Amino acid sequence: MTLAGKAVADGAAIQHSGAVLETLETYYDAAPRPRATTEEVGPFTLFIRNSPSGFQYYARPRLGASSEITTADVEAVLARQRELDVPRAIEWVHETTPSLLEAARASATLTIEECPCLILDAHRAHQPPENFTVEVLAADDERLGAVNAAVHAAFSGTDEVGAPDAGNRPDMIRDGLLSQVGVFDSDGQAVGGGGHGPRGSITELAGIAVLPRARRHGLGSAVTSALVTDALGRGLETIFLSAASMDAARIYETVGFRRTATACIAEAS
Repeated sequence: MTLAGKAVADGAAIQHSGAVLETLETYYDAAPRPRATTEEVGPFTLFIRNSPSGFQYYARPRLGASSEITTADVEAVLARQRELDVPRAIEWVHETTPSLLEAARASATLTIEECPCLILDAHRAHQPPENFTVEVLAADDERLGAVNAAVHAAFSGTDEVGAPDAGNRPDMIRDGLLSQVGVFDSDGQAVGGGGHGPRGSITELAGIAVLPRARRHGLGSAVTSALVTDALGRGLETIFLSAASMDAARIYETVGFRRTATACIAEAS
């Protein structure tokens, strides 16, 4: 059974309301706009980065749209992404747009991930373990590039870290669009990090990862907790994230998050 299917079968596993789903959709529509242009393609909004150093975006169901999405709609937006030479990718919340999952599955070119989406209920603070520090980084912190490189290596499952590259993170931090946390070992070497992106009173935690050599010390919980502390300190009211797996979701639950929906990601090979 798929994650979305299990959520339907086991209503106790997910606690969501129409208001929560509406809040998530509002955020998902707002988050890319400061760094993207948009096109409307059928029932989708296609987000296109406006800087070569920016994050590559995706298409999402248009905010407020209620019509059923068909495989023809999916193929049309994928074709437009191919024309623009941008990644062919679609992201959505299953509980908000349930018709899209079957429409995407009918496209032979797409690989689909179904990820638990969790919202903060009550923060349970976690401190970093001995010999590690977790810090919120300023826009001019020279370690931003090393942290970004460590996070990229961590997501690739390797301890081999590439050259430091901060990308557009300094500008995003200055503009209030990103808060970045770094994890450092006792030698001051970056071993991971994470971030969150405030938009209005809402923020999403993302990019939380540590190098394989630094795992099994509770650093994932410590990074998540540090990001929550930062977000609460900024007065943000809704804090959420998507987990790559149920195992990751259980880590976030120890920090005070609860399952609220299913985030879907479809990418063309």
